[in-house]
Amino acid sequence: MSQEILSIAIFEPVAGSEEAALASMKDLTAALARGGYSRDSLYRDEKSHTQYVLLRYWKSEAARRAALEDPEVLRCWARLAHEVRILKVLETLEEI
Repeated sequence: MSQEILSIAIFEPVAGSEEAALASMKDLTAALARGGYSRDSLYRDEKSHTQYVLLRYWKSEAARRAALEDPEVLRCWARLAHEVRILKVLETLEEI
């Protein structure tokens, strides 16, 4: 059984900040990958063109906790807090 944990976030950029939000998201996913914390995939809703779905596969619960203490990751999350509006987060999904 894999230790990976799937999390999903649905968000939309704050008006006028789509380019900055996508750049920050790219920085965040790169920082998480460099730290060995997760692998991410980002999708845009073709119908709305404003909503994005982020699939994040955390390597483990320990990796998720470690990411919460990584200064580079924290800086990225802080930037994103001003650039996106979170619509929904599914923190831990269980495979059945």
